[in-house]
Amino acid sequence: MAIIVDKVQKKKDIALACKNLFVANSLKELTVAKIALTAGISKGSLYDYFENKEDIIFELLHIMLNEYDTQKKAQLESTCKTKEKIKIFARFFYADETKELREIYKDFISINLTTPNKGMKAFQSECFTRYFNWMREIMQEGINKGEIIQESIHIAKGLFALAEGLFIASSTTNTINDLETELNTNIDTIFSLIEVKQ
Repeated sequence: MAIIVDKVQKKKDIALACKNLFVANSLKELTVAKIALTAGISKGSLYDYFENKEDIIFELLHIMLNEYDTQKKAQLESTCKTKEKIKIFARFFYADETKELREIYKDFISINLTTPNKGMKAFQSECFTRYFNWMREIMQEGINKGEIIQESIHIAKGLFALAEGLFIASSTTNTINDLETELNTNIDTIFSLIEVKQ
């Protein structure tokens, strides 16, 4: 009797088996043969599930972001202050617990900028929209609680873009020595302008 393989689960298993390999190495350095060896399958079998090594990064990022979002939701529920919630969002870009995810994310951004495909662009758009909406909900909650002014809702997208932009700048230039301090200083400054004065 033939063995029925759950292709969706098998893709996840292959991607997760290669996680440490992708975190420790540049995508350019990796060969399909090395990836297949790490996953414990043949090159031919790898191509049954992925078109190329970039698709594995895509799958891995998807898995890791879903796990991270679950953790972040619990962290956000543990605090009630809007500014602290925004800082929790910003932690993605510098915290030790997200270091592996950031390495995968950097490869994904690089691929998306140099050789994008429709699936990756759609995923990036969906992620940006999801995080922007999440940020907007946090800001609206802060407005409803009287913590921040009504107009604050208009900077939700900008706050997310600021954090991501500073992360990219810190990764590609020598202009930001301490990203955590830089992000938190920016957030504190913005909140000094939008907090409702008592």
